[in-house]
Amino acid sequence: VALESEIIRKCLSRSELQCSFLEYRGFKVIYRRYASLFFIVGTKADFDVRVKGIASDSDNYENELGMLEFIHILVETMDRWAGSICELDIMYQLEQVHFLLDEMVMNGYVIDTNKSNILRSIDLIEREGSKNEGMFR
Repeated sequence: VALESEIIRKCLSRSELQCSFLEYRGFKVIYRRYASLFFIVGTKADFDVRVKGIASDSDNYENELGMLEFIHILVETMDRWAGSICELDIMYQLEQVHFLLDEMVMNGYVIDTNKSNILRSIDLIEREGSKNEGMFR
């Protein structure tokens, strides 16, 4: 929790002119601001194979621009799902937001970025939920 709040403070203190990538305490942090919302993704920091001389499975080769694009697709998908996404949408529909993320990311890897596929699953769950609510009134 302390590391999380330190990273959030670090991102909030950066100006709009600075890039959206930073390294902090052995983590690579990629963030993007949309209006008043900050979306932050963290990965292990890169290790230079040339310096170490060996490569291992634990080395990280995440593409920062790919992660930035993932954040953008996530926000676009949330916008399409909830209209113009805001803090209240995330707070009051947190389970759906988690489901949306689960449809896009599995085991730390981005598996789907097709907005229609992701929203189709959420729409199906919402329709099934509304059917069940109608039965027990």
